[in-house]
Order: sequence, then C-alpha cells, then structure tokens
Amino acid sequence: MRVVTDFSLLESLPPKQQGVWLTEWLQGGRAPAQELLGYLQQRQALAEFPQVLDGRIYELLWRSEVPELRSLAKETFPQGIVPLLSEQDQDYMPLLIHILSEQWQAADQWTRQQLCRLGGAEARGWLYFTEVRRIPVLDLQTMDALWRVHSLEKFGWRVQRRIWLGCGRNWDKFWRTIGWFQAGTWPRYPQGFTWDVSAPAGHLPLADQKRGVRVLEALLLHPAWEKRG
Repeated sequence: MRVVTDFSLLESLPPKQQGVWLTEWLQGGRAPAQELLGYLQQRQALAEFPQVLDGRIYELLWRSEVPELRSLAKETFPQGIVPLLSEQDQDYMPLLIHILSEQWQAADQWTRQQLCRLGGAEARGWLYFTEVRRIPVLDLQTMDALWRVHSLEKFGWRVQRRIWLGCGRNWDKFWRTIGWFQAGTWPRYPQGFTWDVSAPAGHLPLADQKRGVRVLEALLLHPAWEKRG
C-alpha cells in the first residue's frame, strides 16, 4: 500500500480517487485512523469545516467493519463532525444516524416531519408555504449540512436551490434535472425514487408537489441560504 501523509495531496485528488486512497489507507488499522481523526480535529477550527472530504473520512471510519475504528470515530466525534445546532433545542442525532447508516428514505421521512414540527404543523403533517418562514435559520442550516456533507454534496436544499436557479427557476426543467419527473410521469413513492448517492444531484430530500410548488419555493428562498452555514 502506498503511504501518503500529505493531506494537501489528498485534498487535491478527485472525489473518486480520494475514496480509493482513504479506503486503502484505513486498511492499516488504528494508526492511520488516528492520523485521519487528527486531521479532522485540525480542520475543525477552520471556517469552511466541514466539507465533503471531511464527511467522507468520518463516514468511512463510522461505517468501518473494524470495531476499533468505529469506536475511535465515535469517541473522537460523538455527535459527528457537523455541529448539531438548533434555535429550538432540537435533537438532530436521529437524522445524523439515519444518514451515516445510509438509511436515506428514513432520513427523508424524518426531515419532512421535522420541517412540520419547526413550522408548527406537526399535527397536520404538511406545511403551508406561509409556515416555512417560521423554520429557524440555524435548524435549516444544520439539516442541510448533514445532507450535503454526507452525500458527496449531492443532496440538500442548497444543492436544490443551486440547480433550480441554474434552471432559471423553471420547475419543469428542475424536476427533470433532479429525477422527480421522468418519461412524462411522476415516480411512484417510494420505489420510483433512488435512495442512495447514485441519484441525480438534488434528488433528496423530497418535497410533496401535490399541493403545488409554493412550499418548496419558500424553502429554496428561505433566509437560511443568505447566510453562511
């Protein structure tokens, strides 16, 4: 195995090569795992932390088949690497566990329920677009960061917003781009959607389009995306 401890080199590699290198590196056991966790601890002080590479490192350790490596990751970052911040004292550990466990459908369901809780629509089970503004900036940013950082930056509202704006806010083009409308039909839930990172960028989390686009539009125009997070 080629030993590379120059993290600047790792950072410069394409995502696929980063994954290959990290997988090979972790075959060395405890010592390389500790080095990677040390790297994450150093990165933690930086304003742009966490990024996709940080998430990839933590995921590989957290999902490792070697119990010692899983334990090291959980002991070093017991609540993951994304700060689980909330303006309403909400617990985002369930979402973190769903995503790290690659339970994407469960993560999507939990996210939808949480949006209703934060918007004051938990009993109803769905949001009016006017309730979206009630959702705190910090909570929306936390959920989005969990989705983005641990999906190779394929999922999350920031990703959807970028695609939507890139489509000129054209909903038909947007739906086709993210895989929500295919061959002239809407996919049937849940089997018609892709529940892993092979999905098109922006595919998750889902949004209920039966009541129109105003709720999703309100989410994509939320003040959370005007601030760093």
